[in-house]
Amino acid sequence: MKPFFIGNMEIQLPIIQGGMGVGISLSGLASAVANAGGLGVISCAGLGLLYPKVKGAYTEKCIAGLKEEIRKAREKTKGVIGVNIMVALSNYADMVRTAIKEKIDIIFAGAGLPLDLPSYLNPDSETKLAPIVSSSRAAKVICDKWNNNYGYLPDAIVVEGPKAGGHLGFKKEQLTDDHYALEVLIPEVVSVASGYKTQKQIPVIAAGGISTGKDISRFIELGASAVQMGSIFVTTEECDASRAFKEVYINSKPEDLQIIDSPVGMPGRAINGEFIRKIKEGITKPLNCPFHCIKTCDPAKSPYCIIKALYNAAKGNMSKGYAFAGSNAFLSQKISSVKEVFESLKKEFALATQKS
Repeated sequence: MKPFFIGNMEIQLPIIQGGMGVGISLSGLASAVANAGGLGVISCAGLGLLYPKVKGAYTEKCIAGLKEEIRKAREKTKGVIGVNIMVALSNYADMVRTAIKEKIDIIFAGAGLPLDLPSYLNPDSETKLAPIVSSSRAAKVICDKWNNNYGYLPDAIVVEGPKAGGHLGFKKEQLTDDHYALEVLIPEVVSVASGYKTQKQIPVIAAGGISTGKDISRFIELGASAVQMGSIFVTTEECDASRAFKEVYINSKPEDLQIIDSPVGMPGRAINGEFIRKIKEGITKPLNCPFHCIKTCDPAKSPYCIIKALYNAAKGNMSKGYAFAGSNAFLSQKISSVKEVFESLKKEFALATQKS
């Protein structure tokens, strides 16, 4: 595997760890990935729940939590660290401003089009910006909007296909349509990115359902500069989730991976379990929303609070939550170190490259 660049920032290995909330990818996992030569990512989703002792409202707890997670990551690594910020978060602007003020290396922004993201940069900001898209059309819209409005182009573009875990930027019927497969999307977005090469080199990063070194090799051959991987890092010692959460992955079977309707108005991929069955049976009840964390969530119509469900799961209370996961999460067999995962991926990549 070769290093790649995002702007002037060199990442030793073409592997980005996906941001996973709530509380799955924090400073522990992100710093371990960065130390292994990849790009580690802290998820901003639900950070206020993880820092309940901080004074103030939920939004203030989120800001304090992000500052603390970035600080802890910096103490553990000199590698490249990013944050994942959902555009759909009600406190999206707060999280972006905080990340830039804390001099995070890169912001990944998805779950909506981050059309105004460059507006948060200051003249002396060094933070890189990378939108997460699910189509070449979205990539083109963002590039043109940023270029026309701010004289700025993305430092990288993440293309998340229909096999990803968590919230998906597709309609349900598109998830099994070959026209929307990641193998189709990558060359299309690479073509869009290459259209701006006289102004800026924009690396394209493949994401969603990537789980082996062979997968990495295949997508680099299709034009991607790197890949984003999430599920493979859940079952690591350094992952910030509870042991019980990790064991849900290890014990899962292919048929356990299901598409659910999320309260935020998007389909999501999760591992089936007790809580999801309760939702389907109508046993869960709407609650008053204390957080108002997602712009598109209507508490009056939601059968449960998604941020609380994901928090419960991360803490191991699977009867009151569920695990988001990529389509290949069932491949997890044991808990390993991040270093061991990287070594395995490098061996698989080398073998795939030799065969091709």
